[in-house]
Amino acid sequence: MVTPVILRNALRPVHPHRLRGVTSIPWVRHASTNPSGGSYRNLILGLVGVGALSGGAVVAYPILFPKDQAPKIEKAEIVFEEPRKTTRPKGSRRDSASPQQEQLQNTLEHPGVYAWGSNAGKVVAPDSSDAVIKTPRRIPYFDGQVLRDLKLDRNFGVAVTEKGDLVQWGSAFSKTESSPTVTLKGKNVAKVAISRDRIIALSSDGSVYSVPVAASDQQVAGQNYRTLKPRNLGWREKIVDVSSGLDHCLMLTSNGRVFAAASSSEEFPSRGQLGIHNLTWRTRPEGPYDQPHEITALSKSPIKAIATGDFHSLALDTDGNAYSFGDNSSGQLGLPMDPSKPIIDTPSPLPVEKLPGGSRVLRKVTSIAAGGLNSFFTTEGAQPTPEPGQALVPARSPGKLVAETWACGEGIYGSLGTGKWTHSSTAPTKIKALSDLFEFDETTNSVSPIRLAYITAGTTHACAVLNNTTSASPSQAYAGYGEDALLWGGNESYQLGTGKRNNINAPAYIAPLDGVRDVGTVGRGGPQRFQVTPKTTVRLGEGGGGRKVNVEQRVECGRFTTAVYSAV
Repeated sequence: MVTPVILRNALRPVHPHRLRGVTSIPWVRHASTNPSGGSYRNLILGLVGVGALSGGAVVAYPILFPKDQAPKIEKAEIVFEEPRKTTRPKGSRRDSASPQQEQLQNTLEHPGVYAWGSNAGKVVAPDSSDAVIKTPRRIPYFDGQVLRDLKLDRNFGVAVTEKGDLVQWGSAFSKTESSPTVTLKGKNVAKVAISRDRIIALSSDGSVYSVPVAASDQQVAGQNYRTLKPRNLGWREKIVDVSSGLDHCLMLTSNGRVFAAASSSEEFPSRGQLGIHNLTWRTRPEGPYDQPHEITALSKSPIKAIATGDFHSLALDTDGNAYSFGDNSSGQLGLPMDPSKPIIDTPSPLPVEKLPGGSRVLRKVTSIAAGGLNSFFTTEGAQPTPEPGQALVPARSPGKLVAETWACGEGIYGSLGTGKWTHSSTAPTKIKALSDLFEFDETTNSVSPIRLAYITAGTTHACAVLNNTTSASPSQAYAGYGEDALLWGGNESYQLGTGKRNNINAPAYIAPLDGVRDVGTVGRGGPQRFQVTPKTTVRLGEGGGGRKVNVEQRVECGRFTTAVYSAV
């Protein structure tokens, strides 16, 4: 017997599973809460049973049919974006069993970079004079390349090659040279972060370099970088992660300590985002303006993750506690706003226990992300016992683990992803489309929560990549599918990739990067939508005869830009 998958309200993406003798139909959209129950509505990719429980709750579950008896579908109510066409890489396959398989094939056979959004600085399309790029387009310079990291501003871009060299391009880098150019060699760079006018590059050995964005500044300085070195590092302690806002950066050490420093040549951080009480340009100690300062208020428990928005910072410790500091004028710290005190310059615990249901759910924060004037975090906790009179849903039995996603900050562009348009938030709000998701895991033969792989946030938009069950074997029919990626928020520069300019206030799918089919159209392998390729081992080189590398696709939301690249 197969346990039904219980889903709720909003659209829930779960991949098709091939079970022995039956076909599972795992998609459902919110159905009418008809108190009489027993209705069968909103047929999405198959028949879905819908029934009403007491209190108006709705339960939906797949009905399993033998392969030769599955009913035909005549109507689907979900609305996807309109058809669009994009340029395919030379040699890509058009006869795949499904768009999902085709995406995997193109990614593995033709690695490279897709970009779209603002092209004011000739970043997403260096060879084009168009002000915006409406749909995903490949950057020819990176065709056939796998990268360690990639970051985009609308006026400059920076990438880290497979060998660890730094590549820069865009009008802020050079007014005359539009092609990407290698600017920092031999430093074995592993990761980069960008401020308004500098690049913070982290090498594999833990060294941190601050590189000017403008090529002219690099030439004037003679040495085209500054070294940011925290004092009093322990034995074998080194920097393992960096993140940067417009004026500040955070550095995380292997011992779980956090250092903060100025990361811009234009302005010294002045909104508390360094996490040092009363640290300003006037009160800073003697020495370089960009010297790192340890955030001692984060020393209670080792920190395992850091994130930065334009003017605020987040930190997550190993016990599942999150801290925020900096500008809170839009509620981006997840703390109550005080117009008389819009800045909090010391790390403050995120009040997870005050979230809805917090008194009955023991939540822990599992990941953090930030960008622009927004913050995002995910939590996990055991499902509580229903309150008196509340219906019990089988898939949410007491003690069952649930994963939730929360957002706070500015929402006037839809960047909260909550389905609402708000200027600011007074407290974190759940993103329902990315919370309480479940899928049937064939490896464990059980229903398990779908977590997020990560969230990447730009200035006004964001993208969530789900850590759903995937298959990186596109050569087999129905076997090739990747991780679902959904975008939302501001679209003033077409950075959502829908081909339209309207903002979207809830997570939505876009069409496959190289697809010419309508997004959402049902075909072999399920509905057509953009997915990213999970990590898999491939052979690079002509005809696949080169060396083996582990490659995956990653999404990067920048400042009014979006990119997808093949990461090593």
